[in-house]
Amino acid sequence: MKYRALLLLITVALISAFLSLNLHSQTPPRTYVGSAACGDCHVPIYQRWAKTRMANVVTDPRARPQVVIPDFSKADPLLTFKLDDVALVYGTKWKQRYFKKVGDDYFPLSAQWDVNHKIWRPYFVQPNTDWWVPYYPADNMKRPTGPLCDGCHSVDYDINTKAVTEWNVGCERCHGPGSDHAGNPSRLNIVNPAKLDFVRATDTCIQCHSQGQPLNNPINSLFYDWPVGFHQGLNLKDFWRLEEHKLGETNFMHFADGTGHKNRMQGNDFVQSVMYRRGVTCFSCHDVHGTGNNADLIKPADQLCLTCHGPSSPNGPHTASIEAHTHHRAGSPGSDCVSCHMPKIEQTIADINVRSHTFSFITPEMTDQYKIPNPCTLCHTDRTTEWAREALKSWTGISPWRVN
Repeated sequence: MKYRALLLLITVALISAFLSLNLHSQTPPRTYVGSAACGDCHVPIYQRWAKTRMANVVTDPRARPQVVIPDFSKADPLLTFKLDDVALVYGTKWKQRYFKKVGDDYFPLSAQWDVNHKIWRPYFVQPNTDWWVPYYPADNMKRPTGPLCDGCHSVDYDINTKAVTEWNVGCERCHGPGSDHAGNPSRLNIVNPAKLDFVRATDTCIQCHSQGQPLNNPINSLFYDWPVGFHQGLNLKDFWRLEEHKLGETNFMHFADGTGHKNRMQGNDFVQSVMYRRGVTCFSCHDVHGTGNNADLIKPADQLCLTCHGPSSPNGPHTASIEAHTHHRAGSPGSDCVSCHMPKIEQTIADINVRSHTFSFITPEMTDQYKIPNPCTLCHTDRTTEWAREALKSWTGISPWRVN
């Protein structure tokens, strides 16, 4: 009798497992619903995000003509196209580029606006720069933005149909497909990057804020410059590899020590840092939902670093005051942590650079040996590296082994 009961229990368990497996196999995959669907419930966060550059990196000038910065009515030798030719506008802070639509593809036009200098500059990716250049003709109108840009400037770019759920860095770019969550809101059916381990959490940003290549290039005979197939909830390492660097070699991407040489290298920099190894993530400092601070920092830069790095902190600096560490007057540019530990050395356009993210101090000696700009002579432009070296040696609390 007991064997019959046991057999019955086993049979019921197997049937239940089969039905559960069959039901699971028929569950439709999660799909994208667009950021507006998120805004129905997450109103304050959505309203903040909608004002960020993440939400406005790519814009239709017909829908929002105010986003166009230069005056297209003023003649310029570089301006060989009309505003009517522009289907999408990219960028507003450092540079503004213009894309023309031909069929289902977009192509970059031949001039870009330098926002800081308020002048037109040519736009054409030259040979011996980005890795993908040899695989495309030397003609902007034969270099579609789909494989080279759009995967990071949109949500759910389909490489077959070339359609997107939405342009810009929408909610699902970081949280993954949201159909389940929109239909039945629960913390269990949406990815919260802040709850992930530090590697996968940081990969949320590295997927686009890095230079690298997909593992499976080419894809459908095209070379892509973004991690095709990846979405939050998967592992970036299965889709993407960071740009390689040979130590001691300076090239378009890297300085000799591996620090980024150009823009969009924040991820390449950050994974080299002590911060990353200690489990700090991008959103330990940034809130991409929007803040009133530069770069959407959660606090102003001169306050943010001191959240973890205060006088006599075990994290450093090991001095009684910040002034004793920086040897600069409080409130001066030289007293800002980012001035020395995040110098602006990574080119975005012409002579406009963005900050490095290794957080390492670049010594004057490294400038002499490897041509890596150091923060001392970047600020004191009338001084030499020899002057900077001797000045550092005179500072109390500075190891001589870190100066040379």
